[in-house]
Amino acid sequence: MYPTLFRMTPDDRLYYTALIKLLQHFGWNWVGILSAWDGSGDEEAQELSKMMSQHGICTEYILKIQDVFKKDNFQNIIINYILGNSTAKVVIVCGTATMHFFTPYMYSILNRITLILPPSWNKLNTANINDSIAINCSFVFVWPQQMPINVNIYPHGVNVSHCLHDPIMEDIWLYFFHCLSPNKKKNDLFSLVYSFLPEFCTGLIESSSIFAEDTPIPSFAYTAVYVLAKALHDMYYMKKISQYNGFQHRLHKYVRHCYYENPYADDIYFNERREVPSDLILYNWHFFNASFNLPRTISIIKGPDYIPETFINISDPVYWKKGKVTVSRCSDPCIPGTRKKFGSSIHKCCYECVSCPEGEISNISDSENCMKCPDEEWPNKKKDRCVPKLVEFLSYTDDTIVVVFSAVSILCCLLTGLILRIFIHYQDTPIVKANNRNLSYLLLVSIMLSFLCVFLFLGHPVDVTCMLRVSSFGVIFSVAVSSLLAKSIMVCIAFKATKPGSPWRKWMGAKLPNFIICVLSLVQVLICVTWLSISPPFQDRDTHSYQGKVIIQCNEGSVIGFYSVLGYMGLLAAVSFIIAFLARTLPDSFNEAKFITFSMLVFCSVWIAMIPAYLSTRGKYMVAVEVFALIASSSGLLGCIFFPKCYIILFRPDLNTKTCIH
Repeated sequence: MYPTLFRMTPDDRLYYTALIKLLQHFGWNWVGILSAWDGSGDEEAQELSKMMSQHGICTEYILKIQDVFKKDNFQNIIINYILGNSTAKVVIVCGTATMHFFTPYMYSILNRITLILPPSWNKLNTANINDSIAINCSFVFVWPQQMPINVNIYPHGVNVSHCLHDPIMEDIWLYFFHCLSPNKKKNDLFSLVYSFLPEFCTGLIESSSIFAEDTPIPSFAYTAVYVLAKALHDMYYMKKISQYNGFQHRLHKYVRHCYYENPYADDIYFNERREVPSDLILYNWHFFNASFNLPRTISIIKGPDYIPETFINISDPVYWKKGKVTVSRCSDPCIPGTRKKFGSSIHKCCYECVSCPEGEISNISDSENCMKCPDEEWPNKKKDRCVPKLVEFLSYTDDTIVVVFSAVSILCCLLTGLILRIFIHYQDTPIVKANNRNLSYLLLVSIMLSFLCVFLFLGHPVDVTCMLRVSSFGVIFSVAVSSLLAKSIMVCIAFKATKPGSPWRKWMGAKLPNFIICVLSLVQVLICVTWLSISPPFQDRDTHSYQGKVIIQCNEGSVIGFYSVLGYMGLLAAVSFIIAFLARTLPDSFNEAKFITFSMLVFCSVWIAMIPAYLSTRGKYMVAVEVFALIASSSGLLGCIFFPKCYIILFRPDLNTKTCIH
C-alpha cells in the first residue's frame, strides 16, 4: 500500500517467534496471558495466542487487568481467583508497563509464577518495591539499547537560526533556550504560558547546551537519521544532482539500497520487507530493590532464523523463584515408548499417555503417533527403539533337538550300513537270496540315503538346500517304496509260478522288478524336475507369523509341485500296502509280504499323523515335524523288513536253510 515506507522500529514477529522458541525450549505448553487494562496489549494477546496454538502451545486463559483505581474491583477479584487456581505456572504479559499493572491481591500469587514480559517493559527499574518482588526472576525481551550522541562532532556549536521556519525547531528554540523567534504571536504565547521573557539570540548554540554528554536517543531514530543522510550522500555524489525533478523517487531508490556500518560495527541495511534487521535480547531480571536491578543476559537473537540452542541452560536456582526450573504443562510429558491419547478436553495440550501398540515404537517425548518397526525389526521392552528380530531356524549351536536329530540320523545310517554289510557277507544264504537280494541292497541304500537327507533340513536354509530337501527326499523314498512294491509283486508272482505249467514263470527273474523300480522312480524324477524348472523352492524370511521373530524357512515355490511329489509318494505307498496286505496270507514259511505290510503300515501311519502336526506348527517346529516323520518312517522300513532277517542270520542260523525258507 505504501511503496516508499521503510520501517525503522523492530517487527513484532521477531518477538513472537523468540517467545515461542523460549516456551518450546523449556517445554512450557500450558500458559496464561495477562493484558494491560488500557487496551495496549489486546491485539498482542490475540496474535500471541493464535501463533502459540499453531506451535502446540495452549493458552489456559487471557485475562485483562482492570484499572486498580476504579471503585468496582469485582472483575479483579475474579481475575485473582482464576490466577490462584490456575495450573499454568508461566504467564505472558502483554501491553505497556502501566502504573500499578499488578494489583495488591496478585502479589502473593505472582510469587509462584514465572512471568515473561514484552519489550515495552524494559524500564523495569522504575517499578515500585511490590512490583519488583512480583516480577523478580522474570524473563523480559528487550530491543537494542539506546545510543548516546557524541557531542564532539559539533565543536563549533549548532547554528539553528536558519531552521526557525520549521515550527518544531521554532518551539524548541523558544522553550529550551528562551530565544525570540520570527513569530511575534508565538513569542507572546510562550511568555504567557511558561512565564519567561524570550531574548534575542545569535542562532549559534554550543552543543553542550543542547545535549548532555550521555544523552541517549532511541537507536531507531538514530539509525533513521543516518540512513537518510547516507542515501542523500550517495545520491549527490553518484548522480551529481543539479535539479530536483523526481527527487523523492530517486531518493527512495538510494534509501532502499542503503548499506553502511554504524559506530557499533553493526551492518545497517533494509531486508526484503524493507525493515532494518534488529537484534533482540532476552534478559532474566533480578531485583534487589525498587531502584536497583541486575539483568542477566540469556540470549541475543540475531533474527527470526535463530536456533533454540541460543537459550543457554539456566538450571541455576538463582534464575528461578522457587529455586528450580518452572514446569508449566497441562499433562506430564509422554516418555518414549508411549503416545498421547486425547480425551474430552478442548485443549490439545491435555492428554493421557498410553503404551504404543505391539510392533510400534515412539523414540521422542510427547509423541502423538507411534511408528511401526520395519519387517526385520521389533520394538525393545521399552518400545523406544527398534531392534533386530530374533532369527529362528533349526540351528546346530542353539537347538538341542538338532543335536538329537543329527545323532539319531547318523546312528541309524551306520546301523543301515551295518545291515547292508551283513547282507553282503551272507549273500549266499537262502534268506538273503529269497525274493531278490538286489532289491534288498537297493532298499538298504535308499534307507541309508533317507537318513542322510535329514541334514538337508537342519541348519540355516539356503536356496540350494531348499531345492534339495523335498526333491531328494521324494526321489529316494520313491525308490524305496518302489522296491517294496516290486518285492510285493514278486512275492505274488512267485506263489503263482509254483504251480505246474503256470504262465507266471516267464515273469520270474530280475527284469520285472528292475523295470518296476525304474519306471515308478522315473515318474517322481520327472515331477521333481518339472517343479524345480518352473517354480523351485527358495529361502524365505517369514516376518509376520511370530512377533519379534524372523523365521528363516524354505518357501516351496509351486504348491502344486510340492504336493505332487508328496501325493505320488503316498500313492506308491498305498499301492504297495494294498498288494502286500493281499499277499500276507500266502502259505510261505517265510512270507516277506507280512513284513512289507507292517512296514507300509508304519510308513503310512507316520505320514498321516504328521499332516495335522505339520499344518498346526510354524517355523523351526514345522521342520522338526518333517525331520521326525522322515526318521520315523525310514526306521519303520528298516526295522520291519530287515530286523527279522538279521535276527535269523545272526542268532538263528538253523532257520536260514532252504528247507525252512521254502
